[in-house]
Amino acid sequence: MEKISEGEPSKPEGATSGRARRLLLRRLIDFVALPATAVAPQDRSMGGDILLEMLFHASPDDRRFCAERLQVNKEAPRRLMRYLAMSDLEVARPILEVNEGFDAADLATIADETSLDHRLLIAQRKRIDPCVAEALCQREEPAVLKALLQNRGAEISERGMDLLVQHSRTVEGLTTLLIKRLELIPSQAMAMFWWADGATRRTILQRQAADRLELVDLCSDVFAVAAQENWSDPVARKTLQLIERRQRNRAAIEKSPYDSLEHAVEVAAEKGLTPELAQEIGFLAGVKPVTIAKILSDAGGEGLAVLCKATGLKRPYLARLWHALRRPLKLDDGKLHPQFAYLSETYELLAVAKAQTTLRYWNWSLSSSYSPRTSPAAEDATESPNETRFSTSRRTAQLVFGA
Repeated sequence: MEKISEGEPSKPEGATSGRARRLLLRRLIDFVALPATAVAPQDRSMGGDILLEMLFHASPDDRRFCAERLQVNKEAPRRLMRYLAMSDLEVARPILEVNEGFDAADLATIADETSLDHRLLIAQRKRIDPCVAEALCQREEPAVLKALLQNRGAEISERGMDLLVQHSRTVEGLTTLLIKRLELIPSQAMAMFWWADGATRRTILQRQAADRLELVDLCSDVFAVAAQENWSDPVARKTLQLIERRQRNRAAIEKSPYDSLEHAVEVAAEKGLTPELAQEIGFLAGVKPVTIAKILSDAGGEGLAVLCKATGLKRPYLARLWHALRRPLKLDDGKLHPQFAYLSETYELLAVAKAQTTLRYWNWSLSSSYSPRTSPAAEDATESPNETRFSTSRRTAQLVFGA
């Protein structure tokens, strides 16, 4: 081998070293690509460092050749592979599509520091760990989010699903993909209900609501204890309100100017629904003002079906409440208006127990944090930082109200 003289002045690079550099690059790539049985890990690591240094000065074609050569190599040094994966898309593509040598931290870092196209390739990988999925959920990139949700090999964490539900407010078509994911939990589904399309709403009502029968049986003796204490504990009272069988507020009926919930709805249908009457209907139905306001102002109307079924209002009262909102019941030819027909069908499909659970979940989660705070310093004195951070009701309110 010819000896390289340290004192010899350097020659113009393009004149003599072009072929030598290309050969050396190919040899280093071949070396790094050797199977684990053919080269020691220390030698491979050193070879990878040298190759990485050369790739800094290589042409796009040479980088692409290297990436294609190492596409399925799981033993290649990860520092080298991260560089290729974060290079231009044509270089990164073969690495990001199939290479299994990356760990979750590598892919999360690549997702954070590259382009939308790189993230789309990651979202389409055969397997995606929860922390990688969460990194992909940080940005509102519809193509990436949809590819992730359609990927059956992706495992999405609860935090990742929270982010996806939040994005679904503005990204069209995301709710229909989210409802198919097994990771979706009731609090997320109930929050997403308010901006989902009709078919997705119906799926949420049928699939995500529980009948809570076992929970009622398990806690049946606690109601008597709470009554003996005159319902003085606000935390116990709020929790038992979510669990109990009865929906209507018996105490409100005694104070109301109306004989019953049915009477209030009849007056609303006859005279129109004023804010005061709407609030009274909410009190009689056992829900708070923010909950009844959300239900009555919702354009879809499925919330009305839930309200009527949960409170035992018969089907004619659904029509009266719809009329009270000055929404059309029939077309000019006498047939039911399509929207009301769909609403009536939803009412018939709902089970009473599940409708009650849904209504109480809304009442519990929406009203609890109707005025979301922005920092722990602004929280109530009785609320701990952990409660603020992990509360299901607060998280749902943040999803619904965008705070």
